[in-house]
Amino acid sequence: MDYISRIGDDMLSSRLRSAPMVVIEGTRACGKTELARRQAASVVQFDVDSAARTAAELNPSAILDLPGPVLLDEWQFAPGIWNQARRRSDDLGGVGHFILTGSAIPPDDRTRHSGVGRVSRFRLRPLSLFELGHSSGEASLEALLAGPTEVGVGRPAVAIADIIEMICRGGWPATAAADLDAAIDYARDQIEEICRTDIASLEGPRHDPVRMRRLLVSLARNVATEARLETLRADVAEVGEAICAETVAAYLRSLQRLFVVEEQRHWSVSLRSRSRLRKSPKRHFVDPSLAAGALGAGPARLGRDMELLGLLFESLVVRDLRIHAEPLRASVFHYRDNTGLEVDAVVERADGSWIAAEVKLGGERAIESAARSLLRLRERVDTDRVGEPGSLIVVTATGYAYRRPDGVSVVPVTALGP
Repeated sequence: MDYISRIGDDMLSSRLRSAPMVVIEGTRACGKTELARRQAASVVQFDVDSAARTAAELNPSAILDLPGPVLLDEWQFAPGIWNQARRRSDDLGGVGHFILTGSAIPPDDRTRHSGVGRVSRFRLRPLSLFELGHSSGEASLEALLAGPTEVGVGRPAVAIADIIEMICRGGWPATAAADLDAAIDYARDQIEEICRTDIASLEGPRHDPVRMRRLLVSLARNVATEARLETLRADVAEVGEAICAETVAAYLRSLQRLFVVEEQRHWSVSLRSRSRLRKSPKRHFVDPSLAAGALGAGPARLGRDMELLGLLFESLVVRDLRIHAEPLRASVFHYRDNTGLEVDAVVERADGSWIAAEVKLGGERAIESAARSLLRLRERVDTDRVGEPGSLIVVTATGYAYRRPDGVSVVPVTALGP
């Protein structure tokens, strides 16, 4: 399959010009190795090369003295190489010496240097609709953060059936050109490998693959929601033996270490009113195809279940916002307070600029309700402290892009870009 150019290409190139070591983290099969290989002069693959793991322990110079940049692929299989690469970077001086990729966060090690001042780190996720060629990119996230911008798009969004296919197919490079059935099987196989193989590769508490599978199903049912640990625990226990909340929490941490599940934290913001922020995170799979795969939900089921489809569509939008936010060093939050006001996504840059987004499949009533929520949020936050939002947007699956008289922009997901 031909390589698909992606936002991460420019990120890696930029980071290599500014730091001695660049760390690319992300779930298995999202394309880290191929992206890094294209800019590396030498490649060492610790996950498949036992000789490389031995050399990392006994003779690290045999690896670190290769022509650079040196790709240290899946470095967590040889965790001692971290300190060795850091020291070698100090000896060499300058920038762009090592690229480290990892599909899991290794256990904490007090002897491992933090990497402060030497390491630039970014997260790679599966491909966004823009990277796959399904989005025009005319509604640029960077431009939306900068302030009001023209969002008119000359073509309508795709049909709901196309959105369902995009959800089920996912953003995996390996299946970008595959037929839909093969892509669906790939996502389902990913779920099984997570339960049987990936979790077993982690050091720490022993995990029961059957319980992990039940937890993944529960997470999929509750994707894009603030489901509490007790809800997840009850789901897992309902179809098997009892399980305690602490065990569920440990399983969740493992899924996060594998970059399979990501929390969408609440937006910590100053309010004008006496409203109180709710602080529970939402949870998403790194790609909505995994949620669909865990549930065994194909296009036919999603076409009948609009509630589930709406949650998976929100997860798709959050995935793409995160991908587009990564090069901007921005984060994606959600908002909820004790009055019931909720906003699906708030993207905030380090400089404080921000936008808020509501996600709806479409329809005039849904868009109207979403716009009211966004306007209420703008009234509620203390803009003297956090500034006015660059944009307020409703992200839809269908229809044209346009700007409402109240200033809220309506943007189909197939127009979102970096």
